[in-house]
Amino acid sequence: MADRAAGALSLPDDWPAHADVSLILNRMGTFDWDLTSGLMHMDGPGLEVFDLRPDEYDGRPESLGVRVPADEAVRLDSLVAQALKNRNDNYGAYFRIRCRDGNLRWTHTQACVRRDEIGRPVRIIGIVRDATQELTDSATHVEVDLERRRQTSVVESTTAALAHARTVQDVIELLKNSHGLEHLGATSLVMGLLESGRIHLVAEGPEGSFVPGTRYTRVDEQYPMSEVVRTLTPRFIESKTDFARSYPVLWPHIRGLGISAAAYLPLIAQARPIGALGLLYRDKTAFSAEERNLLVALGSSIAQSLQRAVLYEQEHDLAEGLQQAMLPRRIPEVPGAQIAVRYRSARFGRDIGGDWYDIIALPGGRVGAVIGDVQGHDTHAAAVMGQLRIVLRAYAAEGHTPATVMARASVFLHELDTDRFATCTYAEVDLSTGVVQAVRAGHVDPLIREPDGSCRRLALQGGLPLGLSAEFGRLEYPVGTVELDPGQTLVLYTDGLVEQPGADLDDGMQLLSELVHSGPHDLQLLADRLCEVVDERGGDDDVALLLLRRKGAYTAQAGGRLQQHVAQGDPEALHSARHMVRTAVGAWGARHRADEIELAADELITNALMHTDGGAIVTVRVPTGQERRLRVEVEDRSSALPRRREAGVTGVSGRGLMLVERLSDSWGVESRGSGKCVWCDFLMPDRSPP
Repeated sequence: MADRAAGALSLPDDWPAHADVSLILNRMGTFDWDLTSGLMHMDGPGLEVFDLRPDEYDGRPESLGVRVPADEAVRLDSLVAQALKNRNDNYGAYFRIRCRDGNLRWTHTQACVRRDEIGRPVRIIGIVRDATQELTDSATHVEVDLERRRQTSVVESTTAALAHARTVQDVIELLKNSHGLEHLGATSLVMGLLESGRIHLVAEGPEGSFVPGTRYTRVDEQYPMSEVVRTLTPRFIESKTDFARSYPVLWPHIRGLGISAAAYLPLIAQARPIGALGLLYRDKTAFSAEERNLLVALGSSIAQSLQRAVLYEQEHDLAEGLQQAMLPRRIPEVPGAQIAVRYRSARFGRDIGGDWYDIIALPGGRVGAVIGDVQGHDTHAAAVMGQLRIVLRAYAAEGHTPATVMARASVFLHELDTDRFATCTYAEVDLSTGVVQAVRAGHVDPLIREPDGSCRRLALQGGLPLGLSAEFGRLEYPVGTVELDPGQTLVLYTDGLVEQPGADLDDGMQLLSELVHSGPHDLQLLADRLCEVVDERGGDDDVALLLLRRKGAYTAQAGGRLQQHVAQGDPEALHSARHMVRTAVGAWGARHRADEIELAADELITNALMHTDGGAIVTVRVPTGQERRLRVEVEDRSSALPRRREAGVTGVSGRGLMLVERLSDSWGVESRGSGKCVWCDFLMPDRSPP
């Protein structure tokens, strides 16, 4: 019958009621591990092997953890998992346990895996025994073999981890924190890189070991790292006497640290020295031949990783320098607005992108705000970005509408000798009226932050990315118009701020909105906070950020201008144009003539759309001059000049220009290349800007 005295653990029927005497005499215990319940029965001799009393074991394998060191437990778990995965019928292993008195002793286990009718493992039955005597009889051979395997494993695991190091600091931190030094028996490390004939100390060793004046040392000086770089030969120091005699300048500074031995290795990559590594030891007096070979192999792996890291950093610095050179050196002071910009580069070698921002001061209290991203992460992307930024700035400064600026920039990029495209958002902001005319070319939507911190997404219809729209002949960019009230902030950014691996873009947008909402009111602090969040989550893409907040009421003395393109059959654009006129009238002090101006502007726009084949460009501006006037201009592509005519008593059309003449103080027509411009002026009272 099965032994039922083991508490809640139900033993199988084939479990012996009495332990085998031969097992007891050979200091062997038995166990039966029920994989379904997770419980493991272990008899008295087995518990004695683990130096446990029966009341200290509750039937769970985890209870044995107090006696099994962590690294041994990991190794045993991996062994059992591999046996089950490979459908092995048995497995065996030697491992160490820590006894009650703190001493380590060797133990051996051998087990058999039982499976059900469908091949699923359900039980593991085996023995555990004290292997101290067995290993003592062949201690020298076994210990050497185990130690060699352990050190080889450390070198292999360290080499594998070094493959992921990107920077020199990554290499140093990995060597310090991977427990590799602990397994090799070393206390600490020092490291130097060869730079312009001198050794630059990049890892100082244990606290208190730094020797003043040795941050940079010559190769011909009497230091161990200088020696191994000079001779390209490892230097193994096996006593304090050897250390003091060989390096009298260095020894007095480290004699109090308890260092008894050291291994200094030249770091050689592609047959050239790039630096040196020093491993410092306590309570060590000799290096075996196997240890020396393993340390030399470790030095070779570290040298290869360091060479890659140095190359990554050099390439990144080059690309980042190019990127920074392409960005504006300074942001101009813009009356009526607060502006904050940031650029955060990805810290992955030469993986630098084409993200950029720009602020363009325009006449009449207007400002152009640009955010964009050229496809790719390399120096070519940065170079294309620089050219695109310059031409976009030039087109905006020439006075083109936002849609025309974007279309011309797309044609320019398409004609470059490049296969790159770019996403971009260009917003022209009139700070006197608050009217924002924005164009989006495949870019993420901007945000508007309210004075109370609440945030909303500004959905713009948008067009194809720059370069692609020209390639496919789709250069029409719809213009979105929105009014920016005093205290409101326009938030422009690149996708690195919202994109996360494995996450939906909408989730990233929602997170950004929450960050903007909860962020500081101060624009500079808010910009810093948004970039910090990207760093905290390990963002691997560049980020460009532009925040523009409209201050209180601001009036341009002269030269104010707003412009809107209205296509035929586009009621939304017509509505935006009327909104633009109404906003300009109120902001520029012509509210007492609002009805007249809006009606005249509506007549001019309607005439252009009805009597010409193309759309119209509507401009509202304050011309310079002695008299203060507001001018409405409507430009179309037809060269036929309009004429005033009588509509008759029953006519339903023909009164447009008569109305314009009656409502305005003056009007006229100008020929402009392939088209014409019909304009009308309205006198306004003089006023001084606040």
